[in-house]
Amino acid sequence: MTSQFAIVLLLALAVVAANLPWISNRILFVWRPQCAKPAWVRLAEWLLLYFVVGALAMGLEQKSMGEIHDQDWEFYAVTFSLFLVFALPGFIYRSELRHLLDRNKKRAARPGKSLRGGQ
Repeated sequence: MTSQFAIVLLLALAVVAANLPWISNRILFVWRPQCAKPAWVRLAEWLLLYFVVGALAMGLEQKSMGEIHDQDWEFYAVTFSLFLVFALPGFIYRSELRHLLDRNKKRAARPGKSLRGGQ
């Protein structure tokens, strides 16, 4: 595996992992909760996945370079922010888009009403 391919694979994995807590309704992708999954559980899963992806990145660095380079706090602030940006599509889907799509489906299912306010 070339280093270029490993970097692209790691970034793709980070994008998928950042969005999983917002898309999945299961806790840690295993347990189905009795009611809707709370926001703090989604945030905790997201943070856990940040550390998992970071550990995988460190493993790839160790395998490809032979050592793990020391990083200052700026590196971790940037990677945290990047993971936060990667999670934006899943968050928007969970908080806004899904509700809008459900509302439009309900409106379309009512035979007497149109989307223009009943005209």
